[in-house]
Amino acid sequence: MKKINQIALFIFMLLFSAASFAQEKTTGTQEKKIRETPKQQKAREKVMKEGMAKMDKAELLTEKYNYDEAIKTYLKIEEKGFRTASLYKKLGDAYYANNDAGQAIRWYRELFKLKKEVIEPEYYYRLAQSLKTVGKYDDANKLLDELHTIKSDDQRGDLFDKNRNYINSIESNSGRYKVKITTASSTVSDYGAAFYGTDKIVFTSNRDSLGVTARKDRWTNKAFTALYIAEIGPKGDLVRPQKFSSRVQTKLHESTPVFTKDKQVMYFTKNNLNDGKLQKDDKDRILLKIYRAEADGDKWKNIKELPFTSNSYNTAHPCLSPDEKTLFFASDMPGGYGMSDIYSVSINEDGTFGNPENLGPGINTEARETFPFVTETKIYFASDGHPGLGGLDVFVAELQANGTYVKALNVGEPINTHFDDFGFIINEESRMGYFTSNRTSGIGYDDVYSLTEYIALDFTCRQFISGIVSDKETKKAIAGAKVTLYDADENLMEEMVTAEDGVYYFGVDCERAYTVKIQALDYLPKEMPTEVTEKEGDVVLPAVMEKPEKIVEPEAPNMYENAAPVVGLDLAKKFRIEQIYFNTGRYNIRPDAAKQLDKIVAFMKEYPSIRIDIRSHTDSRGPEKQNQLLSENRAREIMAYIIRKGIDSKRLTAKGYGESQLVNKCSDWVKCSEKEHQANRRSEFIITEM
Repeated sequence: MKKINQIALFIFMLLFSAASFAQEKTTGTQEKKIRETPKQQKAREKVMKEGMAKMDKAELLTEKYNYDEAIKTYLKIEEKGFRTASLYKKLGDAYYANNDAGQAIRWYRELFKLKKEVIEPEYYYRLAQSLKTVGKYDDANKLLDELHTIKSDDQRGDLFDKNRNYINSIESNSGRYKVKITTASSTVSDYGAAFYGTDKIVFTSNRDSLGVTARKDRWTNKAFTALYIAEIGPKGDLVRPQKFSSRVQTKLHESTPVFTKDKQVMYFTKNNLNDGKLQKDDKDRILLKIYRAEADGDKWKNIKELPFTSNSYNTAHPCLSPDEKTLFFASDMPGGYGMSDIYSVSINEDGTFGNPENLGPGINTEARETFPFVTETKIYFASDGHPGLGGLDVFVAELQANGTYVKALNVGEPINTHFDDFGFIINEESRMGYFTSNRTSGIGYDDVYSLTEYIALDFTCRQFISGIVSDKETKKAIAGAKVTLYDADENLMEEMVTAEDGVYYFGVDCERAYTVKIQALDYLPKEMPTEVTEKEGDVVLPAVMEKPEKIVEPEAPNMYENAAPVVGLDLAKKFRIEQIYFNTGRYNIRPDAAKQLDKIVAFMKEYPSIRIDIRSHTDSRGPEKQNQLLSENRAREIMAYIIRKGIDSKRLTAKGYGESQLVNKCSDWVKCSEKEHQANRRSEFIITEM
């Protein structure tokens, strides 16, 4: 796996506060209560004392994002026998920040071997993210499930719980883009492309590292980043890259610009350096700020930090709304949801700015949201908090009528991978754009890729109905079961056959009613209505199948001997006929229903003077007229079956009542369980005459 490019500092930085991550000083494998000689005890105490001192030194390196040196120090401490929860956390965190998932997994797993009470919920998430990066989604999902259990208010765990089939959702969104690495990419780091007019791109690079005289960042041993400009060539390739402007270049980092359409104003990210003077926070760190510059021919002037920036927190990666009245950016300013959030701020006509506003929980999570890009109707951004493939993924959310963004969708592959994918921009007219990735197929630490969108993303709310078809007695999955999906009007939507695992799933629209019907050899058919809502998320609908001999009671020769028929008696209740099921033809009597109706036939032959009124009812779901017609047809079909079995038609009447005679509260728009709806889907056999 590629090592992270630390010059893209704010994207990947981890902000560890003492309040959030208390450091355990005495929890570890060697603190077990064992017998020690005085000499052994003295040696152990020495290791602990020296270890704690070196831990403090390594922590200072971590606070300055010097993860390489911090890792070396932590490893030396561990080799000496200092093994505590705090050490495992810090080692895992350093590798996590350096994008080394394999080593992060190793040390986080050492942490999880200790008592669970010393592990904060955050580490369930970090280990899960690391596991995703190496493709171990099942293990990652188990940790996310535990995260949701132990900290139900964590949005990341909640998003997982509501989108357990997120991999299927990502797959359904995938395949909409063609991507290709640009020739402007180098063997070092290139990222954060921005449109400069219609025929050029400005991006960030530290390609000066390839020269021998370049001034280098002592932490990374790579040159400081600068802005480069390239022409948009054939098929979106970037050609003839060169330095953008020396007037905005300082001795530290510059990155991620955005330009007004007339190219007269630029907003960009750079280290907190004003008039040649460094400004640091209270931990002696040089953070990032957004600056504004005005064009002066081919030069830039009036370079000033924006008024809402600060020496105490980062602001970075600006982008403009299409009308250029709003600036969007990422920040770890106090009061946010997580490590970094996306904000918007109004740009007034006089050039002043409003107050930054957090975009809210539809976009931001406890993790990292960054690199926004805004179109007329959408916002694209990178996140490792929403359910994704691993690392940073690109997400998109649609602008609502009230001006908010409420739900983010993963744009899928090939934009997203197990690695970090970010910096997505697109021209919605040409449907061409660019993004950045550190995927292993590239040539540098980070590379700029071109993209072409062939299929637009459908923002219609989609969820999944899924489950496992299994045997009621053995609990084993049933392979070869035919599972069919119908809408509320009983129109066939989709069907599939289960594999060895018995799993079925359907992608469906939200706010609609569906029925899942299952047929399997040697089992009674099953019918399971359900409703899908955006609020409730995916529907898990297990199908437990029963064999006929487990349901139909044996008919004793004299089962009607003690029957006392009276006018008004419902034979369905007497013989416990809860429901007459119909096959996919809607009205044809199925074999399992026939066995139930044969009880009625036998009873009527036993009592030849009895007359019966057949009454068919539906639940309230679906159109009222459709339900009425459905019930009438079913009532007539039941009567026809009984007549074919030798009962005189004069002894029978039949009528459908649709949804007009519900037995409970479950009318239109009332939230009810499936069991409550089932009570209304019934057939009655009322004795009308003796």
